[in-house]
Amino acid sequence: MSVQVWTYLLVGLSFALYIGIAIWSRAGSTKEYYVAGGGVSPLANGMATAADWMSAASFISMAGIIAFAGYDGAVYLMGWTGGYVLLALLLAPYLRKFGKFTVPDFIGERYYSKTARIVAVICALIVSFTYVAGQMRGVGIVFSRFLEVDINTGVIIGMVIVLFYAVLGGMKGITYTQVAQYCVLIFAFMVPAIFISIQMTGNPIPQLGMGSTVADGTYLLDKLDGLSTELGFAEYTDGTKSLVDVFAITLALMVGTAGLPHVIVRFFTVKRVKDARKSAGWALLLIAILYTTAPAVAVFAKTNLIETASNKEYASMPQWFKNWEETGLLKYDDKNGDGKIQYVGDKAKNELTVDNDIMVLANPEIANLPAWVIALVAAGGLAAALSTAAGLLLVISSSISHDLIKNVFNPTLSEKGELWAARISAAVAVVIAGYFGINPPGFVAAVVALAFGLAAASFFPAIILGIFYKKMNSKGAISGMIVGLLLMLYYMLKFKFGLFDGGKDAVAGLQGDWWFGISPEGFGTIAMIVNFIVALTVNQFTPEPPEEVQEIVEHIRIPSGAGEASAH
Repeated sequence: MSVQVWTYLLVGLSFALYIGIAIWSRAGSTKEYYVAGGGVSPLANGMATAADWMSAASFISMAGIIAFAGYDGAVYLMGWTGGYVLLALLLAPYLRKFGKFTVPDFIGERYYSKTARIVAVICALIVSFTYVAGQMRGVGIVFSRFLEVDINTGVIIGMVIVLFYAVLGGMKGITYTQVAQYCVLIFAFMVPAIFISIQMTGNPIPQLGMGSTVADGTYLLDKLDGLSTELGFAEYTDGTKSLVDVFAITLALMVGTAGLPHVIVRFFTVKRVKDARKSAGWALLLIAILYTTAPAVAVFAKTNLIETASNKEYASMPQWFKNWEETGLLKYDDKNGDGKIQYVGDKAKNELTVDNDIMVLANPEIANLPAWVIALVAAGGLAAALSTAAGLLLVISSSISHDLIKNVFNPTLSEKGELWAARISAAVAVVIAGYFGINPPGFVAAVVALAFGLAAASFFPAIILGIFYKKMNSKGAISGMIVGLLLMLYYMLKFKFGLFDGGKDAVAGLQGDWWFGISPEGFGTIAMIVNFIVALTVNQFTPEPPEEVQEIVEHIRIPSGAGEASAH
């Protein structure tokens, strides 16, 4: 069977499974819609958290980033993995014990303020819409290549699928769908990695294959270093970023991860606080399978790409090359007219442009693996994108229905009315996300940096201080969130897009002007520090929180007798 037939078969079966699970587990109450009834087992929640966490960025983009950035790409591995550890150990159990449905719910209650809740909702919506736009675009890319439809049609198909199980099932439907999606995406990521590791090094374990020798006895990484330098690129295993910038990016990704609302909400779905800890442990183990394999996939893909395409006759390139050219994500410009592909480090002479996002998807085709493996990767990419999109859409809908409509504008709203408001909000959010997927604004290209930087600059200090500093008051927290959010937005718009410099090219013209030598991807660290300083300074000159709030903060940090969360 052809790749397209296999793709229709595997993607069709996986979508049927997701929709079947959504029908079986549809939500009947707000508690089921927001937190899956609070009765999910630690293992199932760990799998769902892993799927929610490993978005299209992890499945499709991360290995691609590492393939082209080499050693510098390690900041994403360190930041995202370290951030999950930070979230699991420092935040999840305490937030679960607090017993609220959403992050804005926690901030609104902890800081006894509707204003704090509204600011948190705005932050959650900005982060979530930024993130989900990239997921929908990822869905469109996968469909455009493997189902041979245009990207816009692919985005619309993805919208319909997500709309069905996110709106019908809420968190309950999403949770059990994400369990299935984790199984699909990890299988789809590991199978081609194992195949290619055996093919290139004879070692079936990709993590070990990356450090093994190839047929001529050369170590694979040494070979890739040699190929890179021959073509005028930097050595693959050498870093070019400054130590300060590496530290800033890693920390920004870590604290941004710990402030992501769609990941945090997963820990509200288990019965007890100790189950939150267990599910965090399971999720970390399950995430590590993909994250430790990604560097190996990057090395395999980059080596195969150079050997297959560099200095080869364009007319004799295999079919995969032409297929990806049609998507516009792989471009060949014969600058010297010799009919050969010059893939070199000199930008003026380089004739091949490869989008980072195609490396994982194209890798099995470049390695000439069986058609079913190629199709499996497409199904995995869709599972990764759709699982995260669903989690983000739930954050958006719950922020609007529960935190704004129910807790700010209409406190007397019935449970049935709130459930309808949540479903309508999710439907509207899907349409908006689809629009951004079809007509991506400039920031979608920087979706990772913007979303994580904003989460770091806004949520993280408010959550940390809310848990560990009982005298932190509402005015301090609100001031910190607003200043951190605005500072991060200003820096991103100025240095990523040249917005305040008359459209000056952000990449070529602004790098020398970075504050403290820190890139926009790492500035979330500075904005977070400013948030802390502003919050603590304002806190010193304003009244302490009410006594009952301080008692709640004391209570959520007490480990003994912490079996059951509050009744909310």
